[in-house]
Formats: sequence, structure tokens, C-alpha cells
Amino acid sequence: MQDLPNLFLVGPMGAGKSTIGRLLAAELSREFYDSDHEIQRRCGADIPWIFDVEGEAGFREREQQMIEELTGKEAVVLATGGGAVLREANRRMLRERGTVIYLYTTVEQQLRRTAKDRNRPLLQNGNPEEILRTMFTKRDPLYRATSDLVVRTDRRGPRSVANEIVRRIKRLVDPLKCNA
Repeated sequence: MQDLPNLFLVGPMGAGKSTIGRLLAAELSREFYDSDHEIQRRCGADIPWIFDVEGEAGFREREQQMIEELTGKEAVVLATGGGAVLREANRRMLRERGTVIYLYTTVEQQLRRTAKDRNRPLLQNGNPEEILRTMFTKRDPLYRATSDLVVRTDRRGPRSVANEIVRRIKRLVDPLKCNA
């Protein structure tokens, strides 16, 4: 699968970007990166701590630097943070350096998947459903404008989603070879 481009996963928290990204990387024999995990590893601090100390603006600066670095690599699968598309520079880098896949999920599914997760600073202050709906309204158009493919993840296992992505990416790369 050397002729496949870098694959960049975008979408809201709880869409399955990290889990599906790992499966895709294994299937395609690629390196996998999660921009949020790389930020935490480099800082030696978790995302909520970074938000507390530096605010969202400080975190977004770190995120942009990380996306610039990781999208510059070859033969990778990258799971981005849910807010990565908020900056035009990130959207541009993602579009120019690989194939962007929007893992679409409903707010209801997000609520189920993030209900017990305390590592989501944007959901800690206020009504999580209201926060997720507001973020969806703002971010969904950005995810769509940035992506080459939109793949639904609701009520599907990660393996099923990863398999669909592989089939669709192969069709994008060489539509004549792939009849699946």
C-alpha cells in the first residue's frame, strides 16, 4: 500500500478517531500518531492540565505545531483532536498533505462515549449535551470542508469502520483496480 497517501482522521470527541486510527495503521502497515497523545507525551502533562495552565489558546498553539510536524511525516495515520479544524492553518496542512477522513457521529453517540471520560476539559463546565451540540454546529461544516471522505461511526464497530475506510481509500487512489 505504498501508493496510498497519509491518512488524517478528523471529527468530534467520541467519534473513534484514535481506535479506528490504530486499526487503520495496523491494516496498512503505517505508523500511527494521535496529536493529543503526542502533545501530552511531549509536555509531560495531560490535556486538562494544559487547558488549566495555558487556556484553550495555548493548547491550540501546541496543537498547530504538532499537526505541522506530524503531517510532514510520510506513510502515517494521524488522529487529530476534535478542535484541530478550528484553525485555518491546520485545515490547510491536513488538506495539502494527505487524505482527510471525517469520522461523523451524532451528539447522542458522543454523549454515550464520553459520559465517564474526565479527560475532556471542554465538557467539564456546564451541560455536556448543550456543549456538544454547540460544538457540532460550529465544527461540522469545518470537518466537511476539510475532508475528502465522510464515514459514519454510529452504531458500528471500529473494525467495520476501518474496513470501509480502506475500501474507499483504495477506490480513491485507483478506481480501476478496486471493484469492491
